[in-house]
Amino acid sequence: NEPTAMVLSTVARSGRPSSRVVLLKDFDAGGFVFFTNYESRKGNDLKGNPFASILFFWPEIECQVRIEGKVEKTDDAISDQYFRSRPLGSRISASVSPQSKVVDSSEFLEALVEKKKSEIMNSDFIRPDYWGGYRLVPDYFEFWKGREDRLHDRLAYTLKSGEWLLSRLAP
Repeated sequence: NEPTAMVLSTVARSGRPSSRVVLLKDFDAGGFVFFTNYESRKGNDLKGNPFASILFFWPEIECQVRIEGKVEKTDDAISDQYFRSRPLGSRISASVSPQSKVVDSSEFLEALVEKKKSEIMNSDFIRPDYWGGYRLVPDYFEFWKGREDRLHDRLAYTLKSGEWLLSRLAP
Protein backbone atom coordinates (compact mmCIF):
# COMPACT_ATOMS: atom_id res chain seq x y z
CA ASN A 1 0.00 0.00 0.00
CA GLU A 2 2.90 2.36 0.72
CA PRO A 3 5.90 1.18 -1.33
CA THR A 4 8.19 3.97 -0.09
CA ALA A 5 7.56 3.23 3.60
CA MET A 6 10.72 1.89 5.20
CA VAL A 7 11.67 0.92 8.71
CA LEU A 8 14.68 2.95 9.82
CA SER A 9 16.68 1.45 12.68
CA THR A 10 19.25 3.44 14.60
CA VAL A 11 21.28 2.77 17.74
CA ALA A 12 21.87 5.34 20.48
CA ARG A 13 25.27 5.92 22.08
CA SER A 14 23.98 3.81 24.99
CA GLY A 15 23.59 0.85 22.62
CA ARG A 16 19.79 0.92 22.73
CA PRO A 17 18.20 0.29 19.29
CA SER A 18 15.17 2.14 17.97
CA SER A 19 13.07 1.57 14.86
CA ARG A 20 10.39 3.64 13.19
CA VAL A 21 8.73 3.97 9.78
CA VAL A 22 9.89 6.85 7.58
CA LEU A 23 9.34 7.54 3.89
CA LEU A 24 11.98 7.16 1.22
CA LYS A 25 12.04 10.44 -0.69
CA ASP A 26 14.88 9.86 -3.16
CA PHE A 27 17.53 7.34 -4.10
CA ASP A 28 20.38 7.18 -6.56
CA ALA A 29 23.85 5.66 -6.81
CA GLY A 30 24.82 7.72 -3.75
CA GLY A 31 22.22 6.27 -1.42
CA PHE A 32 18.72 6.51 0.05
CA VAL A 33 17.30 9.85 1.23
CA PHE A 34 14.77 10.62 3.97
CA PHE A 35 13.94 13.82 5.87
CA THR A 36 13.35 14.54 9.54
CA ASN A 37 14.02 16.79 12.50
CA TYR A 38 17.75 16.64 13.31
CA GLU A 39 16.89 17.00 17.02
CA SER A 40 14.53 14.00 17.04
CA ARG A 41 15.46 10.70 18.65
CA LYS A 42 16.69 9.35 15.29
CA GLY A 43 18.66 12.54 14.70
CA ASN A 44 20.32 12.27 18.10
CA ASP A 45 21.02 8.57 17.55
CA LEU A 46 22.72 9.38 14.23
CA LYS A 47 24.85 12.12 15.83
CA GLY A 48 26.32 9.53 18.19
CA ASN A 49 26.35 6.54 15.83
CA PRO A 50 26.11 7.31 12.09
CA PHE A 51 25.32 3.72 11.07
CA ALA A 52 21.76 2.58 10.44
CA SER A 53 19.65 0.11 8.53
CA ILE A 54 16.51 0.51 6.48
CA LEU A 55 14.02 -2.22 5.71
CA PHE A 56 11.37 -2.41 3.02
CA PHE A 57 8.76 -5.14 3.49
CA TRP A 58 6.02 -5.88 0.98
CA PRO A 59 3.94 -8.73 2.45
CA GLU A 60 1.59 -8.93 -0.54
CA ILE A 61 4.45 -10.13 -2.75
CA GLU A 62 6.52 -11.78 0.03
CA CYS A 63 9.58 -9.59 -0.54
CA GLN A 64 11.89 -7.79 1.81
CA VAL A 65 14.97 -5.64 1.17
CA ARG A 66 17.33 -4.76 4.02
CA ILE A 67 20.00 -2.11 3.49
CA GLU A 68 22.75 -1.10 5.93
CA GLY A 69 25.29 1.69 5.78
CA LYS A 70 26.58 4.98 7.06
CA VAL A 71 24.21 7.94 7.27
CA GLU A 72 25.21 11.50 6.42
CA LYS A 73 23.24 14.73 6.17
CA THR A 74 22.28 15.87 2.68
CA ASP A 75 23.47 19.31 1.66
CA ASP A 76 21.28 22.29 2.53
CA ALA A 77 20.15 22.83 -1.08
CA ILE A 78 18.56 19.37 -1.19
CA SER A 79 16.86 19.91 2.16
CA ASP A 80 15.63 23.37 1.12
CA GLN A 81 14.26 22.09 -2.18
CA TYR A 82 12.38 19.22 -0.57
CA PHE A 83 11.05 21.44 2.24
CA ARG A 84 9.64 23.92 -0.31
CA SER A 85 7.93 21.04 -2.18
CA ARG A 86 5.92 19.97 0.86
CA PRO A 87 2.35 21.20 1.46
CA LEU A 88 2.20 24.28 3.70
CA GLY A 89 0.61 22.36 6.57
CA SER A 90 3.43 19.79 6.54
CA ARG A 91 6.05 22.56 6.55
CA ILE A 92 4.35 24.27 9.47
CA SER A 93 4.12 21.02 11.45
CA ALA A 94 7.77 20.21 10.76
CA SER A 95 8.84 23.67 11.89
CA VAL A 96 6.93 23.73 15.18
CA SER A 97 7.00 20.13 16.37
CA PRO A 98 9.58 19.39 19.06
CA GLN A 99 9.78 15.91 17.55
CA SER A 100 10.31 13.02 20.00
CA LYS A 101 9.97 15.35 23.01
CA VAL A 102 7.22 14.97 25.61
CA VAL A 103 4.38 17.49 25.18
CA ASP A 104 1.45 18.23 27.47
CA SER A 105 -1.33 17.76 24.92
CA SER A 106 -2.34 17.82 21.28
CA GLU A 107 -3.82 21.26 22.00
CA PHE A 108 -0.29 22.48 22.81
CA LEU A 109 0.86 21.39 19.33
CA GLU A 110 -2.23 22.89 17.68
CA ALA A 111 -1.51 26.22 19.40
CA LEU A 112 2.06 26.14 18.04
CA VAL A 113 0.66 25.56 14.54
CA GLU A 114 -1.78 28.47 14.84
CA LYS A 115 0.95 30.78 16.13
CA LYS A 116 3.23 29.82 13.22
CA LYS A 117 0.42 30.39 10.72
CA SER A 118 -0.02 33.95 11.97
CA GLU A 119 3.75 34.57 11.88
CA ILE A 120 4.15 33.51 8.26
CA MET A 121 1.09 35.23 6.77
CA ASN A 122 3.11 37.78 4.80
CA SER A 123 6.62 36.40 4.92
CA ASP A 124 8.88 33.91 3.24
CA PHE A 125 8.70 30.58 5.03
CA ILE A 126 12.11 28.92 5.03
CA ARG A 127 13.29 25.56 6.31
CA PRO A 128 14.37 25.59 9.95
CA ASP A 129 18.04 24.72 10.56
CA TYR A 130 17.03 21.75 12.73
CA TRP A 131 15.15 20.00 9.92
CA GLY A 132 16.51 18.37 6.77
CA GLY A 133 17.66 15.34 4.90
CA TYR A 134 19.79 12.31 5.56
CA ARG A 135 21.30 9.92 3.05
CA LEU A 136 22.07 6.30 3.94
CA VAL A 137 25.12 5.29 1.89
CA PRO A 138 24.82 1.52 1.53
CA ASP A 139 27.53 -1.05 2.14
CA TYR A 140 25.17 -4.03 2.53
CA PHE A 141 22.00 -5.17 0.75
CA GLU A 142 19.97 -8.26 1.55
CA PHE A 143 17.14 -9.38 -0.71
CA TRP A 144 14.61 -11.84 0.75
CA LYS A 145 11.91 -13.60 -1.23
CA GLY A 146 9.42 -15.83 0.56
CA ARG A 147 9.03 -19.36 -0.74
CA GLU A 148 6.96 -22.38 0.09
CA ASP A 149 7.90 -24.40 3.18
CA ARG A 150 10.00 -21.49 4.50
CA LEU A 151 12.81 -22.32 2.08
CA HIS A 152 13.16 -18.59 1.38
CA ASP A 153 15.68 -17.06 -1.01
CA ARG A 154 18.17 -14.69 0.63
CA LEU A 155 20.84 -12.94 -1.39
CA ALA A 156 23.32 -10.57 0.23
CA TYR A 157 25.58 -8.02 -1.43
CA THR A 158 28.45 -6.72 0.70
CA LEU A 159 30.74 -3.86 -0.33
CA LYS A 160 34.39 -4.85 0.21
CA SER A 161 37.25 -2.68 -1.05
CA GLY A 162 34.98 -0.94 -3.55
CA GLU A 163 33.56 -4.18 -4.96
CA TRP A 164 30.14 -5.76 -4.34
CA LEU A 165 30.38 -9.41 -3.29
CA LEU A 166 27.36 -11.70 -3.62
CA SER A 167 26.48 -14.39 -1.08
CA ARG A 168 23.51 -16.72 -0.75
CA LEU A 169 22.25 -17.04 2.84
CA ALA A 170 20.34 -19.92 4.35
CA PRO A 171 16.76 -19.00 5.31
